Amino acid sequence: MIEPAPGQVESRLDQGAAPPAGDEGEPATGGAGGVPVEEGTVADAGQIHVEAEPEPEASLPTTIPPMADFRMAIVSAVTVDLPNQHPTVVLRETESPRRQLSFSIGMQDAVVMSHAMRRIPTPRPLTLELMSSVLQSFDIDVVAVRMVGRQGSIYFAELDLRGRSGRSVLSCRPSDGLSLALLQPVPVPILIDRRLLEESGDITPA
Repeated sequence: MIEPAPGQVESRLDQGAAPPAGDEGEPATGGAGGVPVEEGTVADAGQIHVEAEPEPEASLPTTIPPMADFRMAIVSAVTVDLPNQHPTVVLRETESPRRQLSFSIGMQDAVVMSHAMRRIPTPRPLTLELMSSVLQSFDIDVVAVRMVGRQGSIYFAELDLRGRSGRSVLSCRPSDGLSLALLQPVPVPILIDRRLLEESGDITPA
């Protein structure tokens, strides 16, 4: 068999010539796609290269939000500390270490909450008193009021309701939720996310 001159393999491929036959009359193989490759040619130096398939990317871990841990509390006081013109609500834990959580509310909200705390009747029903009467007439119970988050000086709360059609959790202002809880004929649990008592800064609701 006549050895091809250097560069003969490349020239045959460029011209589209058929590859040389092997000993059995079949095309000599050894390269990718049946391209003839002889030992010692430039193909062995890496001209014919097959890239490996990329490995699949690892899946990112799923972030699981923390479970809320609530502490029972009561409305301890609604006060106005001059020269601050905004009333302050003070919530206190019912059990040791009896920590406190305080935040500002509007003047009208403070009046409603003060009436609800002391069970003082009004000549005409206030908005939250009317809402409380509507809930009771439709047999809707206030299960709990929960303080769930904070952003700057703004606090977030949710109202847990249960009626004939099922149970619902609604977002609400803390002052509205607390006043509505105080207006119920039976005591309503007031719950505070433990993080609001132990941590400073913003707290994302769990």
